[in-house]
Amino acid sequence: MFGKRELADSINRDLAHARNKRDALAASVTTLTAKIAELEARLSAETERRDRERAASEIVGFKKRVRDRSSAFAADVAGLRNTTEAAETLVPEASELNELLDVIATEVAKAIDGLLCELDLRIEAVRAGNAAQLPQPLTRSAESPQISGRVQRLRKWLSHRKPTKEESAEDRAAA
Repeated sequence: MFGKRELADSINRDLAHARNKRDALAASVTTLTAKIAELEARLSAETERRDRERAASEIVGFKKRVRDRSSAFAADVAGLRNTTEAAETLVPEASELNELLDVIATEVAKAIDGLLCELDLRIEAVRAGNAAQLPQPLTRSAESPQISGRVQRLRKWLSHRKPTKEESAEDRAAA
């Protein structure tokens, strides 16, 4: 009987050791699973941060291009104004064009300022991770009477303007 008892004790020790080993492995699996989930979450957060930063950089690029082209437009309008001022001695209607150039430049500058402000809001929202909560784009209300009147004057001036010889030739060629 003594041999059977030793055998049973040995089997019980081996069984207890195997159970302890199983429990240790199960704890290790649980720990590793938690660590994997943590690493996946960090990777996802970093990927999302990089995507947000890339999107913000693209918007910054748009903003820079708008600002650069706006400066070029302003310089072109200034050049046109200088030219039309010089032409006023020959063509009195040139002063009217000068006034319209001022109106156009002012309206474009206002629109560009609004766009740049809107782009700034978008950049902040994207960087903060609030892209889903972006403000709705600003919708233009009905034109103010001043703008509408200015646009009407521009249309009227353009429709009463006499075509140059080149434009007349182009119109005839197109017909």
